[in-house]
Amino acid sequence: MEVRNKLYKGQGIHVITALFTVEQGITKVLLIKRKNEPFLGDWVLTGGALWNNEDLEAGALRELEEKTGITGVDIKQFKAFGKVDRSPVMRMVAVGFIGIIDGKRVHLLRETKNTSNADWFPIDKIPPLGYDHEEILHDAIIELRKQIVKSNILKSLFPDGVTMPELQKTYEAILNKKFDRRNFRKK
Repeated sequence: MEVRNKLYKGQGIHVITALFTVEQGITKVLLIKRKNEPFLGDWVLTGGALWNNEDLEAGALRELEEKTGITGVDIKQFKAFGKVDRSPVMRMVAVGFIGIIDGKRVHLLRETKNTSNADWFPIDKIPPLGYDHEEILHDAIIELRKQIVKSNILKSLFPDGVTMPELQKTYEAILNKKFDRRNFRKK
């Protein structure tokens, strides 16, 4: 590896988190509105540039806290996004994370140094997103649907426990599929 090769220069890493919640049977994702260029005024997933002195997950959690005020979230890395032109500023590879929380238990900062708004959007009513965040969100929803059937990702949504009807309603909301009550209980 020749580190002085000009092909290594001008690259960076973004850490992007798709944070979900379920409210009244509706799956929602947290979006922030940018206050800076590029994509000034556009809605995006929470994220930003990774610092040189932090791990990927630490950077994603820092960005989440700085831009929304949310802390103490369990997140899971799910995919890298590396189209050469995904950012107009410089070559930026994005590492995507997903998480799920009870949106009613957090205080959401609506405005920060870099954001002019933050809000939960139903996943079937997403406004146009800046960067390649529509692609990242699409893949994050697919990953969330995989994770709820093969992991304990929903524990963050129900820290105090859950009833079987609540769990079924949550599965139905995320998977966009109805289950027979008896069959769901068996699964």
